[in-house]
Amino acid sequence: MAILIGDIAPDFTADSSEGPIHFYDYIDGAWAVLFSHPKNYTPVCTTELGYTAKLKPEFDKRGVKVLGLSVDKLEDHAGWASDIAETQGAALNFPLLADTNGDVARAYDMIHPNADNTLTVRSVFVIGPDKKVKLKIEYPASTGRNFDEVLRVIDSLQLTAKHQVATPVNWKDGEDVIIVPAVSNEAAKEKFPEGWKELKPYLRIVPQPRG
Repeated sequence: MAILIGDIAPDFTADSSEGPIHFYDYIDGAWAVLFSHPKNYTPVCTTELGYTAKLKPEFDKRGVKVLGLSVDKLEDHAGWASDIAETQGAALNFPLLADTNGDVARAYDMIHPNADNTLTVRSVFVIGPDKKVKLKIEYPASTGRNFDEVLRVIDSLQLTAKHQVATPVNWKDGEDVIIVPAVSNEAAKEKFPEGWKELKPYLRIVPQPRG
């Protein structure tokens, strides 16, 4: 059965480049990003891991814990991490899981048999503090992911969770947002005392709330 948005993210225990990880204990009420790599020593994965390491302060600022996953052995991770630091200018600074038996990959439906029977596709899961899947993105093995987009979506998800707003097409942090339809005008007056721009009764635009 596929893992869908709103589902509880499966728990697991696995070895990693930073020691054994019990997933639920590791995230412990935080936001989390779990993303898979087809295998070690592949060029696209090398660029992705290096860029994610550079973004680590941005994930930290948002209270997000990052976990990479490879189906290769733990002993192979150290050499690959050295290559990442050398070629990408950033050392691995988050755990890289060694899912050698494919248990985590199968639990999260990261293996698509029609693409490859053993290697994972480029899956990305954003998981909320309630342990529910908030975002699921899947790329083919040949296409590098856009981790700036992952950060953008996390910003949107965290705004929705805190302020009951949604974000419009191509939204970026700092731009206007939309009051969700579940918030009545009466409730909106309490939440947004400065008012809003009503394009339609269901489309109410308001400056992005802060805090």
